[in-house]
Amino acid sequence: MIENKFTEAMDFRHACKVFDETKKIPDEEMHYILEMGRKSPSSFGMEGWKFLVITNQKIKEKLRPLCWNQPQITSCSHLVVILAAIESLKPQSGIPLKRFERRKMPQEKLDSYLDLYAKHLQKTLSSDENIYCWSTQQTYIAAANMMSAAAYIGIDSCPIEGFEKDNVEKVLELDTKKYQVALILPFGYRIKPQPSQMRLSFDEVVEFIE
Repeated sequence: MIENKFTEAMDFRHACKVFDETKKIPDEEMHYILEMGRKSPSSFGMEGWKFLVITNQKIKEKLRPLCWNQPQITSCSHLVVILAAIESLKPQSGIPLKRFERRKMPQEKLDSYLDLYAKHLQKTLSSDENIYCWSTQQTYIAAANMMSAAAYIGIDSCPIEGFEKDNVEKVLELDTKKYQVALILPFGYRIKPQPSQMRLSFDEVVEFIE
């Protein structure tokens, strides 16, 4: 097996349950983590996400009861709420066209690509609920990259799906026609030793088809 710094980061990373409240992530390092999320791939290059970075302790305290009272919410240095885009993914919003225009393609090809997007995703784009399901899948790519980037520089994280979505959105005063909460991702520094990593064996997970 190839051993390198990334392997070390993946061995380091775990779902940190309690963070050291006395330690804060430097701005430069937090920017690096968020930048790795921003650079993540997304279907059709739509970048259907937004990252809310919360350091305000009062807001964290309001959110904690809505997140199954998990201590990560208030003990973390930075609480990143990952939002899944809704309105901007609809062809009629004009945003998909702007995303495709960045590729500097001829108008005919641009029209064809936009038509492909609308037809291929006709069912997906047929309701806000369906769009949310699709865009949430994209946000997990960004979340994984942010967690890996954090681990690479010795910073802990813990992806959280256990939250009252509607109530969290109310506290954050979100316009849910534009964005909805997909995942909550605290970052900080562990206060307890890391437990042994438990994973299925390579052969149980990987099957080669030749």
